Amino acid sequence: MARPALRYVCQSCGAAYPKWNGRCESCGSWNSLTEEADAAAIPGAKASGRGGRVIALEAVQGTSPTPPRLLTGIAEFDRVCGGGLVPGSALLVGGDPGIGKSTLLLQALSAIAATGKPTVYISGEEGIDQTRLRANRLGLEDSQVKLAAETSLRDILTTLDGANTPAVLVVDSIQTLWADSIEAAPGTVSQVRACAQELIRYAKRRGAALLLIGHVTKDGQIAGPRVVEHMVDAVLYFEGERGHNFRILRAVKNRFGPTDEIGVFEMRETGLAEVANPSALFLGPKEARASGAAVFAGIEGTRPLLVEIQALVAPASYGAPRRAVVGWDSARLAMVLAVLDARADAGISAQDVYLNVAGGLRIGEPAADLAAAGALVSSHLGVVIPPDCVFFGEISLSGTVRAVGQAEGRLKEAQKLGFKRALVPPRVSGPKGLELTPVPSVGALVALMQTFH
Repeated sequence: MARPALRYVCQSCGAAYPKWNGRCESCGSWNSLTEEADAAAIPGAKASGRGGRVIALEAVQGTSPTPPRLLTGIAEFDRVCGGGLVPGSALLVGGDPGIGKSTLLLQALSAIAATGKPTVYISGEEGIDQTRLRANRLGLEDSQVKLAAETSLRDILTTLDGANTPAVLVVDSIQTLWADSIEAAPGTVSQVRACAQELIRYAKRRGAALLLIGHVTKDGQIAGPRVVEHMVDAVLYFEGERGHNFRILRAVKNRFGPTDEIGVFEMRETGLAEVANPSALFLGPKEARASGAAVFAGIEGTRPLLVEIQALVAPASYGAPRRAVVGWDSARLAMVLAVLDARADAGISAQDVYLNVAGGLRIGEPAADLAAAGALVSSHLGVVIPPDCVFFGEISLSGTVRAVGQAEGRLKEAQKLGFKRALVPPRVSGPKGLELTPVPSVGALVALMQTFH
């Protein structure tokens, strides 16, 4: 019997090589090549060629029915999914260990099962007793969710084909499954790709909503081949800092809804509780406001979100000034400091600078430039920004403040939370009752900050 062809596959990016190398030439990672069987061993793989059936080609014109939605009863989770789960769809949920992925999905499954729909939770990492203990801690001891502890893909599919089709199927986690037709260890590129492909094929064929839990690497990316993220319909990341009780579920890909949508949860003893108004949680008490604190009116997906940006400018203790950033891009901070010194003669770059986004949230949009600059200038001058004032705007290298999108939604959220004044780019209009102060440049920002007491 001929020996199956072998190749060496990078466990970080999925690149294949005919012989072993110490370093992957595609992604640059070291000692990541593992010996695996050729991809032809994947179930269902056939040589391409003629002889297949003729498929129907349809025009772009026409209407298609809106896909039905399966509501989980958790509004924040349904928001991130685009309005609920779509039958036959596949979602990949990633996050750090212990962040709450299994807890969230078990709560969602229990809510769906309470409506009379069949749900299945398959764990490859924990036994049934462990899953039951978690359910008891969450107050879900009467849940109608069906449990299984199994890692064999063949046994899982055989069981699912012989039972009623579940409305929602959760697999925790995809890295623990193994297909006996693949000569590789569980968690390798070939195994993860083959198992995900077979489970997605089952979900599409039977109309079940599939939720896959994925491990993450030390860089925060979902472990395994990148192709799995392309195979699924949505990729959700569960984020949060261990020192904070807040968790953020973020959609980075969604074929049935907007991307970059977020849902905010709070970790409690009884599980994850949804937060309907997260802006109030990310803001500090107004009566205890000190210098160096500015409120940023941001947008996360389609949701306006107000968050406090804190800055501390202190004399440098050593020759090279120190920079420490939490929740924002350090390169963006360096650019804002350079523009403040070059265009407004602020004199901050020679000092130690510490910047923090309150609540453990991470901000990625450039609209936070003006709020960060306001916090830096406030700390440097020792002036307190009025507690009823918000900021947003992008700073260019020329020192001008540029307009950003969805300005009206940002201002409406600020007004709803009781803010009276907004420092915004020029030519921005807002709701009545909210005083808008245009800030054309960083020089105008510094001059305006000097008028605060």
